Amino acid sequence: MSVRIAPSILSADFARLGDEIAMCVEGGADWIHIDVMDGCFVPNLTYGAKVIETVRRLTSLPLDVHLMVVEPEKYFEDFVAAGANVLTIHQEAAPHLHRQLARIRELGAQAGVALNPSTPVATLADVVDEIDLLLVMTVNPGFGGQRFIEHSVQKIAQARALLHSRGRPALVEVDGGISRDTIARCWRAGADTFVAGNAVFAAKDPRAEIATLRSRCSDVA
Repeated sequence: MSVRIAPSILSADFARLGDEIAMCVEGGADWIHIDVMDGCFVPNLTYGAKVIETVRRLTSLPLDVHLMVVEPEKYFEDFVAAGANVLTIHQEAAPHLHRQLARIRELGAQAGVALNPSTPVATLADVVDEIDLLLVMTVNPGFGGQRFIEHSVQKIAQARALLHSRGRPALVEVDGGISRDTIARCWRAGADTFVAGNAVFAAKDPRAEIATLRSRCSDVA
C-alpha cells in the first residue's frame, strides 16, 4: 500500500509561503493539504479560492482541499477552477451528500468525505460508490496542534473495511495529531494518506521529517 504525506499549510509560515511549499516539494511530499474553515462549521476562519490559486502557482503537486464549512456546494466550482484536485466535505455539513459528491466528480476533482470523531463510519454506507477518499478526523476539526484521539485507530480500520466490502479503491486519509508516534498505528489500521501540520513545519528539519514519517509506515516500523 503506497503512502502519501500531505503537509497542511495551516501550520506553515504564510510570510514565507513560497519557501514553505518549496521545502515540502524538496522533502518529497506527495500532496499539499489546504484547510478551508468558515468560522461557522468550525470556530476558526482561514482562507478561500485566492489562497488555493496561489498555492497552485507554487507547485504542481495535487492540492488536497478540506472544506470545514456549511453549504460546501457553494465553493465547488470556484475551488476546482482555482486548482483543487481533491475536495473533501464533511458528512455532518452535507445533508445532500450523494448529490454533492457526484457534483465534485462531475467537475473533475476527486470527491472526499470527512467524518468528525463522533460520527460513525456506518453513516457512509449509502454513498460509498461516490467516494474517492474517506477522511477520518483524528482530532476535533478547527485547530492545528491538537492531541490524537486514540479510538481513531479502530475507526480507521472500520473505514478501510467498509471500502473493502464494497470493492472500492478509495483512499483512507487521517488528519489530526499525526506524528512519528501515531502514524504507524494509523497505517497498520488501513490509512494510506496522512495530513501532517505541526509535525512537519515545527520540525528542526522539515524536509527530513517528511521522509521520517513515511519510513514509519512499514511492516518493520
